[in-house]
Amino acid sequence: MKINLTKMMTESRNPASDQIDTLPTLEMLAVINAEDKKVPLAVEATLPEVAKVVDRVVAAFADGGRLIYCGAGTSGRLGILDASECPPTYGTPREQVVGLIAGGHAAILQAVENAEDNRELGKQDLCNINFNQRDVLVGIAASGRTPYVLGAMAYARSVGATVVAISCNQNSEMSKAADIAIEPLVGPEVVTGSSRMKAGTAQKLVLNMITTGAMIRSGKVYSNLMVDVEATNAKLLQRQVNIVVEATECSPEAAEQALNACQRHCKTAIVMILAGFSAEQARAALAKNQGFIRHTLQGIQA
Repeated sequence: MKINLTKMMTESRNPASDQIDTLPTLEMLAVINAEDKKVPLAVEATLPEVAKVVDRVVAAFADGGRLIYCGAGTSGRLGILDASECPPTYGTPREQVVGLIAGGHAAILQAVENAEDNRELGKQDLCNINFNQRDVLVGIAASGRTPYVLGAMAYARSVGATVVAISCNQNSEMSKAADIAIEPLVGPEVVTGSSRMKAGTAQKLVLNMITTGAMIRSGKVYSNLMVDVEATNAKLLQRQVNIVVEATECSPEAAEQALNACQRHCKTAIVMILAGFSAEQARAALAKNQGFIRHTLQGIQA
């Protein structure tokens, strides 16, 4: 079936850049930057829908479900990027947030021809990870019509899961197939059809909010500190110390001592210091309060 791309906002010509190939470098970049400034405002208009998605994801996590991203090309790579950064940042199991891309692992680095046009492949990729009704599927495509994503969305709906669409065209096929549609309308790209630009930036901002919001609501942030961070290198080992110091106003030496006593788990170290608990007592108190530091401390003070 032939698709009329000219009817899509993401494929239309941008009059602000129709002479961009004639401009000096600085002026050329100023045009790109002026267009990029429109992206946060487009995302702002979608905040009510993003909030609904965050709440669905939090509920899914609490029920043992997962957040699954699904996309092709740039959209798929953005989902994989967001998913891959959750375990080190928030200490999540690697299977809790998963990114799927049309064409599989090879497509992360280079295009896999025709993979995005295969609806059945989207369904099969979900079946391969045992996708079920407790999970949340977020389909990502600037166009809102990628067959691979639509196939995955249709399968997700068939098993009773929450289905979300992120696209940059209004009333797209994906939006109509979703329980929640997020549509940051960023307008035509500086280079016609190059949706890795404004559309990709908007998608990245939305994905940032979904996972960050879900992690905050799941107790993985105390104040604005990433208190479940995994220490996998020297920088993160020092960040753990800094987090404990910031949260408790203790000395770096005291923070290091507490971290060493609890297998370098920031939450436990923070409760140990603020409540005067042993590592075992702090772990038990946190477990009783589903890992929320504030609830834990309020329970102790009460």
